[in-house]
Amino acid sequence: MSTEIVVFAVLFLVVSGMGFVAARWRRANDLASLHEWGLGGRSFGSWITWFLVGGDLYTAYTFVAVPALLFGAGATGFFALPYTVVTYPLVFLVMIRLWSVSHVHGLVTPADFVRARFGSPTLALLVAITGIVATMPYIALQLVGIEAVLKTMGVRGDLPLIIAFAILAAYTYQSGLRAPALIAFVKDSLIYLVILVAVIYIPSKLGGWGAIFDAAQAKFDATPAPGDGILLNSNNQFQYVTLALGSAMALFLYPHSVTGVLAAKSRNVIKRNMSALPAYSLLLGLIALLGYMAIAAGIKPIGTDVNTVVPQLFDTMFPDWFAGVAFAAIGIGALVPAAIMSIAAANLFTRNIYREYIRPDATDAQEASVSKIVSLVVKVGAVLCILLIDPQFSIDLQLIGGVIILQTLPSVALGLFGRWFHRAGLIAGWVAGMGAGLVMLYNIANPATKHAHFGGSAFPLEKLGLDTKMTVYAGFLALAVNLIVAVLGTLLARAVKMAEGPDATRPEDYVADREDPRVHDLEVAGSS
Repeated sequence: MSTEIVVFAVLFLVVSGMGFVAARWRRANDLASLHEWGLGGRSFGSWITWFLVGGDLYTAYTFVAVPALLFGAGATGFFALPYTVVTYPLVFLVMIRLWSVSHVHGLVTPADFVRARFGSPTLALLVAITGIVATMPYIALQLVGIEAVLKTMGVRGDLPLIIAFAILAAYTYQSGLRAPALIAFVKDSLIYLVILVAVIYIPSKLGGWGAIFDAAQAKFDATPAPGDGILLNSNNQFQYVTLALGSAMALFLYPHSVTGVLAAKSRNVIKRNMSALPAYSLLLGLIALLGYMAIAAGIKPIGTDVNTVVPQLFDTMFPDWFAGVAFAAIGIGALVPAAIMSIAAANLFTRNIYREYIRPDATDAQEASVSKIVSLVVKVGAVLCILLIDPQFSIDLQLIGGVIILQTLPSVALGLFGRWFHRAGLIAGWVAGMGAGLVMLYNIANPATKHAHFGGSAFPLEKLGLDTKMTVYAGFLALAVNLIVAVLGTLLARAVKMAEGPDATRPEDYVADREDPRVHDLEVAGSS
């Protein structure tokens, strides 16, 4: 056990050192602007963007939670594979346009775009608040992966967790987005190494893949739950489809996803990345299978924390030194997304709350200073979420986060392709969709975690009066309500001739590339 702790600590400290050094990597003349601190100077090429966005989306929570879901429920956990495949064609269509208009106008956040497109500070504020609320539990959940590793190594108490995030806060404050961009190289390399070794070495110790799947089937056959098994059934197929599609639409609406994309230096970088990022889905499929390996190996979670099954599997099957490497991969896997998420949430507050409502004449340096401070506050809030709230409840909040962030799709994603929607209709749609989503989530129970409300995202259709045991992803229905109300609200606003907000963008803004002189002038002058 001491070997594991030493290896983990050494790798963790090396990567933390890289975070501080990152301030001098691809050094800017001045980090005192969101353009530089929050977006890395919008200068990242194909390789850096690939590791940054991949490291942003495939987190420590993914590393432990996806296989944990397969460990507990079986095939349902594979929803993460189709959703991470479907999402990239959608992103290919949307993010290229968002990159173009953002670079032309110096936009930093999705709410910045909504403000420019629809001329509505209120709608932009709603998008900003939604992004911050949906991101906060996501940051907290990165701690779940580190906690699972620390528990497995026998490290108790909250102090190590607090120290880890204090180090994260320090180098994020100093280096901005450059820190996670540099660390992502190490993080992804370690994860690929560990997973490739695991899917070759562990099955050889367990009698092969046939024995692993047989053990998983035997476990699920022995449980009374109707929704588990190595195959989907009539009760969970619709939930699987709607959850995969809803998650695909939600993934790149998260502020941290947008931040990673806007840091790219050209449209071609984004195109190449959207073509190459599905390679991570292959890795995700291999990660998911760790859940079945844990069943075959007879792994038991520590207490009731099912997120410890993967660290427990590594601890049981690997030599101590390589288990330490695997634990470091999970721990470092929390640092990259947590840093980007805190930066993205801080940028939303600074640009769309502080600058819009508190200090409209704020300079670039003042914006950067406020963002740095807010990024620290966000991390403190994430730590408090884990220390003061039942971790299982925090995991439920992550499922709720997808339902929440989906309500920004009409104004952000659809807004990139036209201004048919009226700002009043979009606000009404957001209110209706968010209300419907929260009502459905309130009525979802989870007996396994003893939660009568907010127990997940699978809404029983029988609650709508339908004679069926099928469930549906609550975010899918909430988005449908949002769109219907937004359409009706737009038609009503047009009927009464309600004034529309000014559009600060132009058609040519959505196809501008780095060679566009306006983009060049922007990059020379800094953020507008």
